[in-house]
Amino acid sequence: MNIVSRTIAGAVMVFAGAVLIILPFFLSENSIFFTWIYGIPIFVIGLFILFNKKEDEIEKIKFKQK
Repeated sequence: MNIVSRTIAGAVMVFAGAVLIILPFFLSENSIFFTWIYGIPIFVIGLFILFNKKEDEIEKIKFKQK
C-alpha cells in the first residue's frame, strides 16, 4: 500500500470504529456490546494501518549463488 491509500483506508476505519464505539452512549444501552464487538477491532486495525510504515520498505531479492 502506498502512503495515500494507507492514509485513506486507515482514517476511514478509525472514524468508523470511533463512531461504533461512541454511538451506543446516545442510543439504547442494549446495543452497547454488539457495536463494541465490531467497533473496537475496526478501530485497532485502522490504527495499525495508519502507523505501519514498515510495509512501505522494499526488500531486496536475495539470489542463491550456485
